[in-house]
Amino acid sequence: MPDDDQISATTPIAPPYVPPQPLTLRINGAEHQLLIEPRVSLLDALRERLVLTGTKKGCDRGQCGACTVLVDGQRINSCLTLAVMHDGREITTIEGLAQDGAPHPVQAAFMDHDSFQCGYCTPGQICSTVALLREIAEGQASGITQGERPLALSDDEIRERMSGNLCRCGAYQNIVAAIRVAAGS
Repeated sequence: MPDDDQISATTPIAPPYVPPQPLTLRINGAEHQLLIEPRVSLLDALRERLVLTGTKKGCDRGQCGACTVLVDGQRINSCLTLAVMHDGREITTIEGLAQDGAPHPVQAAFMDHDSFQCGYCTPGQICSTVALLREIAEGQASGITQGERPLALSDDEIRERMSGNLCRCGAYQNIVAAIRVAAGS
């Protein structure tokens, strides 16, 4: 049996307590003042503190893309980033895409092409598509872009750019069709 000196030498030391921090999240055009612990993910802040439940918690490991939101126009997995890292930045969730009661063109294309089955991944798929269309418009290359300008939005290009968003139901064919239509609108 180890003596007291050995036990105290191997006993883990609790990390220091960091109190909640004030922060301002600009979400869908509105500012939200929060007092939040630094370890809270952006996803949890959106869902649990602000009750914006359109953004889904799928794997909570950045593997499925269900939690995709836009931060300053860039798509990110909100489960992999801390809320405090986005103080003052512009965050757009699925709830913020519709304008004046009309769905965003990407949302309309997804509905028109039945691009979802259970719908769980759909908010992340739509936010990712909005970013994809901006990337194409700005001429940003992907992993399969062969240097062509202007960029061609082939089915393979769409699949490559959407590879971080998984659909467990397998509605990929309809998702690709919706993206093609949204790109033309």
